[in-house]
Amino acid sequence: MADIFEKLLRNQGPLGQHRKRAHGYFSFPKLEGEIGNRMKFRGKEKIVWSLNNYLGLANHPEVRKADADAAAKYGLALPMGARMMSGNSDLHEQLEAELAAYEAKEDAILLNFGYQGMVSVIDVLVGRHDVIVYDAESHACIIDGVRLHPGHRYVFKHNDVEDCEKQLQRATALIEKQGAGGILLITEGVFGMAGDQGKLKEVVALKSKYSFRILLDDAHGFGTLGKTGAGASEEQGVQDEIDLYFSTFAKSMASIGAFVAGDKAIIDYIRYSIRSQIFAKSLPMPLVVGNLKRLELLRNHPEYKDKLWSNARKLQNGLKEKGFDIGKTDSVVSPVYMKGGVEEATTMVMDLRENYNIFCSIVLYPVIPKGHIIFRLIPTAVHTDEDIALTLKAFEETKEKLDLGAYRTEAIPDMANA
Repeated sequence: MADIFEKLLRNQGPLGQHRKRAHGYFSFPKLEGEIGNRMKFRGKEKIVWSLNNYLGLANHPEVRKADADAAAKYGLALPMGARMMSGNSDLHEQLEAELAAYEAKEDAILLNFGYQGMVSVIDVLVGRHDVIVYDAESHACIIDGVRLHPGHRYVFKHNDVEDCEKQLQRATALIEKQGAGGILLITEGVFGMAGDQGKLKEVVALKSKYSFRILLDDAHGFGTLGKTGAGASEEQGVQDEIDLYFSTFAKSMASIGAFVAGDKAIIDYIRYSIRSQIFAKSLPMPLVVGNLKRLELLRNHPEYKDKLWSNARKLQNGLKEKGFDIGKTDSVVSPVYMKGGVEEATTMVMDLRENYNIFCSIVLYPVIPKGHIIFRLIPTAVHTDEDIALTLKAFEETKEKLDLGAYRTEAIPDMANA
């Protein structure tokens, strides 16, 4: 019999194999100072493009005051216990009601975390006879939720409505054959890696031909899309057709927690059945109060969203004008696609950070195919024109170096103890 720990130590995994050279720099870096467009990394100021602080609320003075006042008034322990047993409050219910109204739904339920929340929502909705149909480029939380499903699941090619229909046909045939079960279709409002919106209007139109329910993960659309900021479903005019709307507070609200909104009867079922909430401590009161303030600002200050989009357009248009491939993004997420291996990508990142003072995230294999690099830039409402201009200049110069082979190396730079 093998020792399970020995197996883990022999195979560190595609990311873990680099940890001795990467930890603290390429992986698990430590940004310091006030959250904003510029922060310190290893003692030096950098322009930061890696924070999902879309609307700039993380350091908004009203948010900081609300967080501090709530922490002083309630502490972090209140309410003590799970919502169902002893951890409920009027403020929890107020936040749920306001979120439901904002999304034009009858009710909503709070969740402690976005990742855990999505996994748990999938678990509570489907049983072994049900079939899940989902987009191939769904976020990891959806993938993990689907993996736990004891029944069948069919994946459709990313944003390919024709293939989506084929999988719905397969799911329908299976359910008719087994004589039990239903179909849950899961997709996203904005796909966080590529920045393209899900084809919600086209998927919703398939309801006229097939019987299924839609669970929408709109983590990156909430607060950034739609006339009021209610998300991708509002942007595309299909709010009423989305059966369950899910989002996290970690992006536009720059906080912790999540929610799912829908018909009251279904939300009530989730409320009384979702294991991750029934058996977990309630969301602490300072987070609830802070999220109420964030939602208030999100609703009442459309200029934050306008500024975010102004910055995103300047960044994206500037990248395109300089010949960069930013894919099919139609959101504020701004990917930059390049060719190269892990070693080249990390050397380029080091050059950007050390010589241009630009801090951004890279996406590499195994998340994407070998030989490809994605620099994922996240604009916010607090970035400046100077930030954008310096970043465009840095990318232009480092791209020239990449094309000339200046970053070729046999191993990733050893920056772990620098």
